[in-house]
Amino acid sequence: MNEQANRREAKRSGTEEAAILLLTLGEQEAAEVLRHLGAKDVQRVGAVMTQLSSLSRDDVSGVLEKFTHAVEHQTSVGVGADQYVRRVLVNALGEEEASGVIDRILVGRSSKGLEALKWMDARGVAEMIRQEHPQIVSIVLAYLDPEQAADVLALLPDTVRGDVIARIATLDGIQPSALSELDEVLEKQFAGSTVTRTSSFGGAKAAANILNQLEPSVETAILEDIKQTDTALGDRIEELIFTFDDLFDIDDRGLQELLRQVPGDRLVVALKGADDTLKEKIFRNMSQRASEMLKDDLEARGPMRLSDVEGAQKEVLAAARKLADAGTISLGGKGEQYV
Repeated sequence: MNEQANRREAKRSGTEEAAILLLTLGEQEAAEVLRHLGAKDVQRVGAVMTQLSSLSRDDVSGVLEKFTHAVEHQTSVGVGADQYVRRVLVNALGEEEASGVIDRILVGRSSKGLEALKWMDARGVAEMIRQEHPQIVSIVLAYLDPEQAADVLALLPDTVRGDVIARIATLDGIQPSALSELDEVLEKQFAGSTVTRTSSFGGAKAAANILNQLEPSVETAILEDIKQTDTALGDRIEELIFTFDDLFDIDDRGLQELLRQVPGDRLVVALKGADDTLKEKIFRNMSQRASEMLKDDLEARGPMRLSDVEGAQKEVLAAARKLADAGTISLGGKGEQYV
């Protein structure tokens, strides 16, 4: 490898190297890798994959040498192809989940302001948008990952939270004028360029995903606020919120897969506040020995703080949503539609 290639390799980030590796694997193999990544990592790597261009054989070989000698000669790469990335993401995540990720990648690629927000802490984003119109705030939160959006929402005044969530739930694509307005706001900090592409952010499910990340008391307060002005919308969002009790609606095979992903000590804490029928279903989907040990641990635990129990339950729910996003399990119950 020549000196120039060495210099380029030294400047590449881990994300760029991962993107180059995925581009060498082929669609099906890359999809298998992406299934094991979180949504944020998929989005980050996918965005880089769409930006890469003019890679030489030396560029690719330098990256491959860091990973494995087995793929050393896989250097025929279709670099910079949006369609390739689209197909890989659909194979990895499914059409519905991939569409949101693809929208974020393509919009983010042409909007420095929006993408920059993802690298800010929640308090910084909240301070930036605190004085903006609720419609602008709703677009920003719809663009962020649900966890980050929830952190930002929690830092906003109580008086605007319900309005913002309602606006997210009723977003039906983002019009060019709205994105242009948002870019003008962000340009003050990031010199973002104007974006004129429409995108399918928002919706009741996006609003529910954000509320799922909040403390139950905050979630309830926001829902009650929304219902005061639009009962039907509040009910729709509430139907899509996946709660710990809804684990009962997961079929036995899916529940067994979920239990394999949850550390035993966190499951014990989470079950302290669970309904008896849910506990019994979980016991039935464990080996007799594991079930007896779990029951003993539950009996041995004394009173626990509600915040600790709710925190453990959120960890279990996060694992369930990750498996559902990967197509490994079906959550059933709230938010699921069958035809």
